[in-house]
Amino acid sequence: MLKKICFLGLFIVITSCSSYNSIDTFYNAHKNDNQVTAVRVPQFMLSMISEISPEMKAMVGNTKDLRYMQFPSTTDTKTQFLNQQMNGITGNSFIEVFRKNDELKRNVVSVREKKNLVKEILIYNNDNQTGSFLYFNGDFDPVKVREMAKNEQFTKFGDNIISQFGASTPGINSQN
Repeated sequence: MLKKICFLGLFIVITSCSSYNSIDTFYNAHKNDNQVTAVRVPQFMLSMISEISPEMKAMVGNTKDLRYMQFPSTTDTKTQFLNQQMNGITGNSFIEVFRKNDELKRNVVSVREKKNLVKEILIYNNDNQTGSFLYFNGDFDPVKVREMAKNEQFTKFGDNIISQFGASTPGINSQN
């Protein structure tokens, strides 16, 4: 009986620790950091984003949650820390579709599947100056996701999100 209780206790500790490594936790932990741009797109705005291009309409049409975050990564220590956090998020239940490592620089596209659908897509980029992630949650065609990753359309999509929100959203004026 004591073995069963110990096993149950260990299982609870392991599962509670693994839930820490989620996109929600990362987003909430860093959205208030200095020099961070964080965008979480509400459902009603997804239709506006879908007008960027036909490919984006096909992609965003099935999206339930869309987030983008850009953050400074100007030191090797900060870059390594961010890379480790993203590895923790994707390491458990995501499948890497694409990865390019160049010393501390990273380009990673990871997906989480359920049956014949891709349910989550996480694109992480870090050039040792700026890091970013683009996250989709919904129901996506795996063939289309692979094609978009191969053609670097996710990177272009992240840039389009920033330009869409940056141009029309009041911001912080850096002039003194």
